[in-house]
Amino acid sequence: MKNIKLQVQGMSCQHCVNSIEGALKEIGAVGKVDLKDESVDVSFDENRISIERIKETIEEQGYDVL
Repeated sequence: MKNIKLQVQGMSCQHCVNSIEGALKEIGAVGKVDLKDESVDVSFDENRISIERIKETIEEQGYDVL
């Protein structure tokens, strides 16, 4: 498993956490949102999911990945 930390703007509440973590789970990644730090720690199998796909998934939820 590979771990990355992404800076994500636009997150402010528990709905944001659920939206991002749920969407990542659907593609087979595990996300942990930190609202205070404006970041998402993601664990994933790099043989199955690309970092670009993870970023796209978060952006599809309406957030900006820096």
